[in-house]
Amino acid sequence: MENSKSKDKKVINENEKLKYEIAEELGLLDKVTAGGWKSLTAKETGRIGGLMTKRKRSVKK
Repeated sequence: MENSKSKDKKVINENEKLKYEIAEELGLLDKVTAGGWKSLTAKETGRIGGLMTKRKRSVKK
């Protein structure tokens, strides 16, 4: 049985993976690689977050 810490790590890793996948799809991966996540604009960051939420909801259904 998994403890809560290993579940938290698993969720964080899945979220990070999804975040990078979406950034790549949007053509932002080079920008993130060069300057980190802080180099993105609020609009770009919001787009990534919105798509992450949309995908998570579609997986649950």
